[in-house]
Amino acid sequence: MSVVNASIVWKMLLYPFMILYGVGVAVRNWMFDVGILPSEKFDTPIISVGNITVGGTGKTPFTEYMVRLLRQSNKVGVLSRGYKRKTSGFVLSTEKSTSAEIGDEPCQMKRKFPDLVLAVDANRRRGIRKMLAEPNRPEVIILDDAYQHRYVKPDISVLLIDYNRLITEDSLMPVGQLREPLKSKNRANIVVVNKCPSAIKPIEFRIIRKKLKLFPYQTLFFTSISYDRFKPVFPKYASDKMQKDIVSRDNYGVLCVSGIASPLPFEHYVSSFSKSVRSLTFGDHHNFGKDDISKIEKTFAAFPSRHKIILTTEKDAVRLRDNLKMPDSLKKVMYYIPLTIDFMLEEGPAFDKQIIDYVDKNRQYMRLS
Repeated sequence: MSVVNASIVWKMLLYPFMILYGVGVAVRNWMFDVGILPSEKFDTPIISVGNITVGGTGKTPFTEYMVRLLRQSNKVGVLSRGYKRKTSGFVLSTEKSTSAEIGDEPCQMKRKFPDLVLAVDANRRRGIRKMLAEPNRPEVIILDDAYQHRYVKPDISVLLIDYNRLITEDSLMPVGQLREPLKSKNRANIVVVNKCPSAIKPIEFRIIRKKLKLFPYQTLFFTSISYDRFKPVFPKYASDKMQKDIVSRDNYGVLCVSGIASPLPFEHYVSSFSKSVRSLTFGDHHNFGKDDISKIEKTFAAFPSRHKIILTTEKDAVRLRDNLKMPDSLKKVMYYIPLTIDFMLEEGPAFDKQIIDYVDKNRQYMRLS
């Protein structure tokens, strides 16, 4: 049996489970729509950033973009679930918080924005209440990865869609990777097609717009991911010379180490400036243990290149940095590549204005109240 036929048979076997899953999701959403399950509204502006697919759609870089935008004139808070953390309940982060305590993505944001009021709690309503009860309470709260968390009614809901895996061409779990049916996109105020290639053609924008069939109350934006200058995972051990050399030497060997949902774009980017690339991939949000570090060390030592480094993602760097078993030999050669969001079609200012205008208007209303 060919691979294609095997895939078709496998999907047919999973189809009944997809129907059952779809019924469950539909009933749950209906209960929220008619008020059987409550959605709580807060006086403080709440902005939700999320998706309806399994896997990475660039939520963390986008949330960081929102933080940069809003922190210019607001005290910003971020509430996350803290996926795969080893704590439970509500945890308010500090500058000393580790990935084990609050999760890798929240830890990444807190270290990047020390003044950020960042907390983790699987119960978003409780988390918001506790954040607003803090002396240093935020003036606006961003809910990270909360599109399915309907117990909170956000003021603005941002839905992220991966250009490489459009929701219009996907199926519900477990046949596909959709957490919710396609019509769930209608809850979003703003839809962002992320990870677009820089060379995308104008006709593609029109085709995607037509496929999504958005309502007049929804605005659509297209963004791409940019790779910034790589930075040392362990700054105290880093060599400035090595950091400068790698961007000018295509004979530099690179070992890519990643534990993310979609490592291929990262590896493809590294291949664009290095002719000698090897990869070690782990599961998404992987907690690197002693055996993993030993495997990285042995693979790197066996790399034949004379000049070589280890490159990882920013999210992985957080977990690797917190690993107490990391030998000094690896600390000297380990770097990560930060990601940034770029709006296409010169529509960044329009997005910024829509967000800032709403938050400012809402804050003025609160002062009057």
